[in-house]
Amino acid sequence: MASHDIPIGATQVTLAQLSERSREIFRQIVESYLATGEPVGSRNIARMLQVSLSPASVRNVMSDLEQLGLIYAPHTSAGRLPTEIGLRFFVDALMEVGNLNENERRAIEAQVAASGTSIENVLTQASGMLSGLTRSAGVVLSAKMNLRLKHVEFVRLEPERALVVLVAEDGTVENRILSVPAGLPTSALSEATNFLNARIRGRTLAEARAELETALEAHRAEIDQLTQKIVAAGLASWSGGGEDRKLIVRGQAHLLEDLKALDDLEKVRLLFDDLETRREVIDLLGRAERAEGVRIFIGSENKLFSLSGSSTIVAPYRDGSGRIVGVLGVIGPTRLNYARIIPMVDYTAKVVSRLLSS
Repeated sequence: MASHDIPIGATQVTLAQLSERSREIFRQIVESYLATGEPVGSRNIARMLQVSLSPASVRNVMSDLEQLGLIYAPHTSAGRLPTEIGLRFFVDALMEVGNLNENERRAIEAQVAASGTSIENVLTQASGMLSGLTRSAGVVLSAKMNLRLKHVEFVRLEPERALVVLVAEDGTVENRILSVPAGLPTSALSEATNFLNARIRGRTLAEARAELETALEAHRAEIDQLTQKIVAAGLASWSGGGEDRKLIVRGQAHLLEDLKALDDLEKVRLLFDDLETRREVIDLLGRAERAEGVRIFIGSENKLFSLSGSSTIVAPYRDGSGRIVGVLGVIGPTRLNYARIIPMVDYTAKVVSRLLSS
């Protein structure tokens, strides 16, 4: 990954500021933390290093790293842990991202493709698979607005209520309840159905809305006023009261598997609370839609997960016309195996994009 300058207060830490020895000691501290979650002391680090250094020399370097804000000493221990800034620096400047081998790629493709043809099934399968592979919670944010429509039907339920049934090309069905004028003849519902079906096929909801608003203006004289009202009510219901985003979270139980202390348990409880506030998770993941490739949010870099100290690794996926239509990835503790998870998330997003294109 490209190296980035990391702001720390008013200073910047750059790779150039760290000697080879400092980098190696810092790398050992971070990799030990990612593997065990435990602080590591100078004596252990001295044993891990390939060059021979005394624990006292290691302590001197650790003191420098601490002053740079890259590591800290938790109150209970003489060992050190990386700070969030240190983790970000490691991920951006020092970490070597692994590549998936051919078997891993094929396994991801097979699992995602096994979900059938419905977009929702593909996305649910992808988030469950990522959760299983990474032992974290898998997340997907999708845009309902990007379903392409196949058919619409109005069905009367009661004298003043009708059901509008939307069928998408991938087989997804959505129902909305509409208020209709009293005494509405059945012919008006049929006329509205025919008028819409002539114009919506193959379009997304957003495209259909724009097309129909124009068509209503153009054909106002020819269309019965009651039919106009029904079409307009259908359009209003599709505007969807903000619920045009779908959040899928799978595998939260994985977050309970590898807890080191009561402190960890409290963080996971806070993360569960955060995941319940869907609106905020949607806003956070929405930020990743504007980026190319994998985005990584560590700890308090996203305000939503600052209390639970969680990390999010997500990548956007695209529809058949190449537009970004959602993001997928994982949420877990800051000691995720970044080097392994980043290529998994990246490849899964590409597989999902391919499936949605076909």
